[in-house]
Amino acid sequence: MLYFSFTKLTLVMKKLLFSLLFASGISAHAQTIQAWTDDLILTPERSNFEKTSTYGDVMNFINAIKTKSPYIQTGTIGKSPMGKDIPLVILANPAIHTPEQAKASGKPVVYIQGNIHAGEVEGKEVLMMMMRDILLGSKKYLLDNQIILFVPIYNTDGNDKMSKGLRPSQENSPLETGERENGQGLDLNRDAIKMEAPETQGLIQNVLTAWDPQMSVDLHTTNGTWHAYSLTWAPSYLYAGEPGTYHYTNDVMLPSITKKVKDKYDLFFGPYGDYSTREGWPVKNFYTYNHHPRYIINQFGLRNRMGILSEAFAHERFYQRVNSTYAFVAEILDYCNSHANEIVQINHEAELAAIKNAVDNAGKVKKGVRFKMVPAAEKLNGFRTYDYNSFTKPDGSKILLKTGRIVTYDSVTYYGEFKDTVQSTLPRGYIIPASLQVIAEHLMKQGVTVEKLEKDQKLSGDVFMIEKLNRSSRKFEGHFMASAEGKFETATRVFKKGDYRVDMAQPLANLIFYLLEPQSDDGLVNWNFFDEYLDQHGVNSSPVDFPVFKYFTWPVAEKGKTKKK
Repeated sequence: MLYFSFTKLTLVMKKLLFSLLFASGISAHAQTIQAWTDDLILTPERSNFEKTSTYGDVMNFINAIKTKSPYIQTGTIGKSPMGKDIPLVILANPAIHTPEQAKASGKPVVYIQGNIHAGEVEGKEVLMMMMRDILLGSKKYLLDNQIILFVPIYNTDGNDKMSKGLRPSQENSPLETGERENGQGLDLNRDAIKMEAPETQGLIQNVLTAWDPQMSVDLHTTNGTWHAYSLTWAPSYLYAGEPGTYHYTNDVMLPSITKKVKDKYDLFFGPYGDYSTREGWPVKNFYTYNHHPRYIINQFGLRNRMGILSEAFAHERFYQRVNSTYAFVAEILDYCNSHANEIVQINHEAELAAIKNAVDNAGKVKKGVRFKMVPAAEKLNGFRTYDYNSFTKPDGSKILLKTGRIVTYDSVTYYGEFKDTVQSTLPRGYIIPASLQVIAEHLMKQGVTVEKLEKDQKLSGDVFMIEKLNRSSRKFEGHFMASAEGKFETATRVFKKGDYRVDMAQPLANLIFYLLEPQSDDGLVNWNFFDEYLDQHGVNSSPVDFPVFKYFTWPVAEKGKTKKK
């Protein structure tokens, strides 16, 4: 890593130095300066990192670089609410044009997106820098064993609504950023279950389902806690899923990368979290983000795939956040390139385990549907943070004020795990009445296999009796979030031809379970998908049967008799 003393440099010399460093596209890690043509220089590099790229800037860069290499293809995952194409960049050697070609190549797909929150702009710039270095610079080897998909500007609409002061924790660096929400006013990182935004629909249908990435990365910036890590990370939390993908990402891959960036770049990375000085000082507790699969990253674990959340440190300058995010992306891609077969194998084993569990243990095991955050078994030692001093105000009260001094503390409790508080029995499958076609269609948009009954079918299983439906008094992402209280009862029902069957013997079994269980803390009940049905059946005045039936065995004997004929 290059170090410079700026105390003797004039302002003009500073600007020249920054331009030379960052025009290289490999930030301060570069040992030599790479000369790019003018059309490949990014807006931050032109502006001494006072500005970030507009949508037009990103598209101009993509259109320019795709003329300079045979190993880049471009497309779109869909259109934004304001009608903008959301660009998808495919990097592969030899070139790949379609998901079918990617599958036939035998190489795993790695997917990385930036700008889901359009005020958090480092990822957008880093992915363009990475394109330059992979296609034209020193990182061509990253295409040896993998296919790379980039969506550098996921929130195209929010990006260009630039203004000052939208990200106060980012120290006005850059001076202006876009908005957090998309063109509908939605937080795209709370939409992975309900899929109301076209961006989310495009991601799930045209990336996750079509390309089936084995590893996905979502690039963010923190909201302001004064820890002292240049970047923090989290795995895909999947406590209703298979453990293999989580443990490999959290216990093997991320610690390895963290050590490597320290040794290679002298950057401090660590697990994601926030603390509150209201709990006193020194810091005692550090809390990760929630487990809900409404967050894009947490979807991947339920899909038996690996996912990583990246959070650059808001209080560093823009160019520093680019530096740390670039290092993280580079090392993730390097790790995936070197461990491609291992990652694919672990994901495949998780997929088989999800199917096997449904086939062998339906009706026998319970899985969590509601969870609470709990402390991890091991405490954090050497926890880096800016220190605070206590001052007494004239009225005698005390206040904590941040200092400019970085300190480390031991034995900090890390609330980085989750424990179930409510469990439900794993079924072999679900039956959805034909009248609730909207539910079946939503599952299919998520990539779930749904079939129609070809004849009337009698089944025994469980039905959930909703005794109370609680609705929030305040809207969240346009919804009065709901939760159901009640109990399961055994029942035998006859279902009609045309009703929908969802067999759990499929790869997305864990996602299906989370979506359809009525007591789930982030399922379709929570997002009001069943409100109309439940209101029509008088849920506010008397108990109502939840309309999704769960069965534990399918009458295969009847099929056997048919075969004998």
